[in-house]
Amino acid sequence: MNTISQCFESLRQNNQPALIPFLTAGDPDLELTAEALKVLDANADFIELGVPYSDPLADGPVIQAAATRALEKGVKLASVLEMAQSLTRSLRSPLILFTYYNPILNLGIETFMQQLVIAGIKGLVVPDLPIEEADELLKQADAVGIEVILLVTPTSSKERIEVIAMKSRGFIYLVSVTGVTGVRSQIQTQVKDVIADIRSVTDKPIGVGFGISTPEQARQVIDWGADGVIVGSAFVQRLAEGTPYNRLRSVRDFCSELKTAIS
Repeated sequence: MNTISQCFESLRQNNQPALIPFLTAGDPDLELTAEALKVLDANADFIELGVPYSDPLADGPVIQAAATRALEKGVKLASVLEMAQSLTRSLRSPLILFTYYNPILNLGIETFMQQLVIAGIKGLVVPDLPIEEADELLKQADAVGIEVILLVTPTSSKERIEVIAMKSRGFIYLVSVTGVTGVRSQIQTQVKDVIADIRSVTDKPIGVGFGISTPEQARQVIDWGADGVIVGSAFVQRLAEGTPYNRLRSVRDFCSELKTAIS
């Protein structure tokens, strides 16, 4: 499987934006998460896999509730990586792990990175990692080929955007709202300006996430100049209700609609 950077380069050569669905691992259980990853793989370009965490500061009510349900079933980082390892060789889409910094520190950065490599994870998002504290994590991730994707927010200064763009690997993750994840009725037009600000300092790909929940919103951020869209809560919600068959069918159909909208 290629790196995230290589996959983005291939998409650019074909003039195609990236679709990046997000799932909370373990909700409703790890077995259905695994089946959903296989379903998403048909139309996704990358898949973001969230590790359940007790204090998910960046997540809104939908993902918080999913994480709580998964934690109540005993889902932990180790079991998420074990499930990922069983699938990564058969998936076309590289997996990006989304986790908070405390579990990484508890395990130890070097051990954590080794476990990502064993599991076949290609990218990492740590939303509560300050750029000022990122160097050690970046150093050890670079050493084993894990691409750490750093976040820009609508309130990031131009100077801060430049530093984040320089240090981020794979792509730049632009948070589209000044708040937590979750479905929004519309995307802030400020996102268009921030995309332009990022583009003025780097040619690395830009993925926009947080708040995107419809094919129309996904198309809009691509038209504003983004290279990819990350859609989380809308997928997590679809996987939370109904029979297993209906959940997977809903996730599959929604992923197909998003892909069609941005292609």
